Amino acid sequence: MTRQLTAAASRYVDRKVRTLKATTDQGWQTRAWQLYHQVPEVRFAATYEANGMAAATLYAGRRADDGTIEPAPNNHRAADIVAQIAGGPDGQSKLLSAFGKHLTVAGEGWVLVRPNSEVLSPDVPEDGHDWRVLSTREVSQKSGKLIAEIDGEDIEVPAGDEETLDPDSPVALRVWEPDPEHFVEADSPVRASIDLLEELLLLNAAVKAIARSRLTGRGILLVPKGVRFPTRPGQGDAEDDLIELLMMIAETAIREPESAAATVPIVLEVPPESISDFKLLTFESNFDDLALKLREEAIKRFATGLEIPAELLLGMGDTNHWGAWMLTSEAIRMGIEPKLQTVCHALTQQWMRPLLQAEKVEDWHRWLVWYDTANLRVRTNRSETALQAFDRGVISSAALRRETGFEESDAPTAEEEAARKKQQQDNGQDQQPGDGQDQGPAKPDLPVDETQEEPDTLPASAGRPLGEGLVAAADGLIWAALSSAGDKLLRTPICPRSERARAREIEAAALHTELKVEPGQVEQYRLLEGAWNRVPEIAKRYGLSSDCLTASLDSYARELIAAGICHSYAVVPAVIGSCASLEVAA
Repeated sequence: MTRQLTAAASRYVDRKVRTLKATTDQGWQTRAWQLYHQVPEVRFAATYEANGMAAATLYAGRRADDGTIEPAPNNHRAADIVAQIAGGPDGQSKLLSAFGKHLTVAGEGWVLVRPNSEVLSPDVPEDGHDWRVLSTREVSQKSGKLIAEIDGEDIEVPAGDEETLDPDSPVALRVWEPDPEHFVEADSPVRASIDLLEELLLLNAAVKAIARSRLTGRGILLVPKGVRFPTRPGQGDAEDDLIELLMMIAETAIREPESAAATVPIVLEVPPESISDFKLLTFESNFDDLALKLREEAIKRFATGLEIPAELLLGMGDTNHWGAWMLTSEAIRMGIEPKLQTVCHALTQQWMRPLLQAEKVEDWHRWLVWYDTANLRVRTNRSETALQAFDRGVISSAALRRETGFEESDAPTAEEEAARKKQQQDNGQDQQPGDGQDQGPAKPDLPVDETQEEPDTLPASAGRPLGEGLVAAADGLIWAALSSAGDKLLRTPICPRSERARAREIEAAALHTELKVEPGQVEQYRLLEGAWNRVPEIAKRYGLSSDCLTASLDSYARELIAAGICHSYAVVPAVIGSCASLEVAA
């Protein structure tokens, strides 16, 4: 799968020293980082992107003539270079995670690569390289030199020479999302929302002030002058001043905001002729409710300005599991993968290809650093489908373990398999004829409506054998449905344009085995729409329930497409067998 790259990357060399003034920090980036620390919504969006990118895997690939990317052989030099990036998979995960935040907030970040023989990092082999990801605030230009702040120390980065590339010299790579108006400048979702986030901070401050204010929160209590409370214990016959008592409670509220005293209103004593009784004046403002609404609106506007679905920030509410899967898939496609492309483009143009070119590797310009987001994709629970497919003999034991969440180390040993077979044989021999069970392995306790055995109490219409004509008709319907689904797949984003020429050479009914189709996409792209129009005719011809036959065929076809399994004629009787026991009303 390929996309047009709009990312930018630059290796720090002599001729680029004078251009650094506008690229090390653009002013707004400092404010963007401040907002990252002050606004939780900004932090959530950046962390979401970072965690998503961290789950991706980098690998070396070669761009073929048709635009597809083929993984490099393990013994190729390009594969070695990618394996050494950031010290391996753990370091690569941290590198990608860091850029997830840098590209979301500031739209820019730096990579500093230094020989470990100079740095002596304990996490990297001595003959390897130390990789550091730095923000725009950690890289600056001073007197025409590039200065990087590492562990609190300013380190000068020597400029490289494009003509004589030294693979063992320090390298500084600038990675940024280019501004469409001025390419050398960076751009990010937060940049366009700075004013909006400033407004959100003001609204937060207003809500905070409203919550803290005793005047707006509790109002003023008007008390007739001369009102006295009874004396407190220990005061003798003296009277207690009401105002003194209430002020003491108010002072407690200041010292302890969580105490009940915080709910006491401000007390004002007025002449008795002005009021005849106690009165509470409140100072509620229409802005109180308005501030909350404006804050909610500001958060929604910020969410819609991100590169991931707004629902991920605002909450998915009553979205069902298919809707949640679609939102996650959209976040990967529109938010995470473009940033992965940016980082991969930088590593390709400014690290891998210069090394391959210097080493005179053939077709050096075709090799690139690429990514795999398979670990990011939310997969539905295919355990039940795998069990059924295994029982029908269409997948292996290894595939069954993989889909049910077990490792290959969980596979039984040869001794355990032999002991299990012997136990099954012994159980079969222990059963005596006439005890209501046939000889053979022990049968599972299944509900009556799920057993595949034919009990003596079944009516004459149930359990009737399926004719070859019915099985052939059902097989034809399934094959036609899969063929129609394959034709539709060619016109969906599931099959990238660069791969459609190759996909047309694959039989349409088997195309779903070559492309990764998620269950929700079957409905999204209407892959089976119109596939069962002839089912009522077939059902009537063979005296079956039309609804039952349609449901059985549709469920089976959906499972095949989602699991990526080929259709087999041998399983058709099992698919439609339950419908043979239903009589059609005359």
